[in-house]
Amino acid sequence: MSPHEFLHPAHWKPALGYSNGVAASGRMIFTGGIIGWNAAQQFETDDFVGQVEQALTSIVEVLACAGAGPEHLVRLTWYVTDKKEYLASLKELGQAYRRVIGKHFPAMALVQVVALVEDRAKVEIEATAVLP
Repeated sequence: MSPHEFLHPAHWKPALGYSNGVAASGRMIFTGGIIGWNAAQQFETDDFVGQVEQALTSIVEVLACAGAGPEHLVRLTWYVTDKKEYLASLKELGQAYRRVIGKHFPAMALVQVVALVEDRAKVEIEATAVLP
């Protein structure tokens, strides 16, 4: 069970794979923009879903430094270089997401950007977590 309260107006259509809002209190943890490279700052793949899975794995590793886990996430902001690639990969993205984060769906936003600082990066994700 999540330590946070997920906010969803009763008359709204269900949110799939994210929450519209989250109420939380405790120690706040913020990550920088995490991209899909490994701990040695090397890309192991140019596959979009592979980079997302690596970025999420890295976020979980950063959270662990503060004693937090995926269940403490309250917000993810995704920056992608190609929204069509994102939309075409939804099923595989959901599988990768659940492998790393589980069935925990914080508030999320996704923005398409022209480019990311690292040329091979296809996604960058910022995370906010709250440790009660």
